Amino acid sequence: MDLFVSLLSQGWILKTLAFIVLVGSIMALIDASGGIAGFVDWIENKKNIVKSKRTALLLSYAIGVVIFVETSITALAAGAVGKSFCKQYNISQAKLAFVCDSTSAPIGSLIVLNGYGALLLGLITTQITTGFISGNALDILLNSLVYNIYAITTLIIVFLSIWFDIDFDVMKSAKYHELKLSYAHNNKASKYFMILPLVLMIVLVFVFLYITGDGNILKGSGSSAVFYTMLSTIIFMFMYYMSMKVMDFKSFMKTSYAGMVHLIPVAFVMLAAFGIGEVTGELKTGEYLAVFASGNISIYFLAPIIFFLSALMAFSTGTSWGTFSIMIPIAVPMSVAMGSELPLVIGAVISGAIFGDHASPISDTTIISSLAAECEVVEHVKTQLPYALLSALISVIVFFLLSVI
Repeated sequence: MDLFVSLLSQGWILKTLAFIVLVGSIMALIDASGGIAGFVDWIENKKNIVKSKRTALLLSYAIGVVIFVETSITALAAGAVGKSFCKQYNISQAKLAFVCDSTSAPIGSLIVLNGYGALLLGLITTQITTGFISGNALDILLNSLVYNIYAITTLIIVFLSIWFDIDFDVMKSAKYHELKLSYAHNNKASKYFMILPLVLMIVLVFVFLYITGDGNILKGSGSSAVFYTMLSTIIFMFMYYMSMKVMDFKSFMKTSYAGMVHLIPVAFVMLAAFGIGEVTGELKTGEYLAVFASGNISIYFLAPIIFFLSALMAFSTGTSWGTFSIMIPIAVPMSVAMGSELPLVIGAVISGAIFGDHASPISDTTIISSLAAECEVVEHVKTQLPYALLSALISVIVFFLLSVI
């Protein structure tokens, strides 16, 4: 109880939990307003884009790649669009959740105009100021992103699995199920009821990152930015839907409340995940795992071992950010001492952390991708894991080969 009280006294955790339930309201309102139905009609009949299971999943994949500013919004947008085609093309929610999850953290860690970039730049800058390394932090980070092998491999594997309809046994056995919630739809379905709120969300994330960072987007608060973004979006939707006579006050509030209540269990799961992360931090799990990296290690195995430790740490704690914070101060001095290529080792840290975050059942991106596709978290983790392990295996081999060359 003391642990949970201490967690709920932290502003960023409260904002994250509020963000989750607000997401439920926004998704419910977009659905009930006819925004998703209007968008689907526009895509299918006006633009004639989606004609099959492949193009339906590729649309979610493309949305996930384009919206790189915030991993949660990436997964939510991709899920909101893809969910509409699940029944028509017999797409399991597990497959959609896999696509949403695989284009959130991997994309966010490759196109670092977001919180990932801010954190990694800060950690690298700290290593420069402490004298472990020299040079320009931005240059080192950009050179390291080339070695974000896991993220690159994952994006390729997801694309191939969509294009060639490749499903492993666990994914093949996953079936489409009727969505849990249904809302009364109005007769004024329009794509703009979905597009405008989503575009506003993307823009506002940058705005609030700028504001909370005192003019520097890279120093902005991610939790505050997404919370204020969701709050502002709901206010905009209220005024927009009222002015367009899409909903009356009563139906707006009822739908918003229903969506919020639907995601309260997910918020409790997220709170439990934060609790587990706090416990592993107090147990110094990260420092304990780092002991394995000390001693006589061949330079050829440094990058693969750093990848493995980062992956294990992120999977255990459910956070790539915490793993970055622990492993980069360990990996950088080791790289310098052993004469290994610095960007390669930093790339191994990023790759391992993204794998752990991607595959962990207590990761926020895993949970949010599940709710975006309306898939059970356990089913999502179980069906996604074989693909994630394949990407991880390829990454280990590539890191070893790059160390040898």
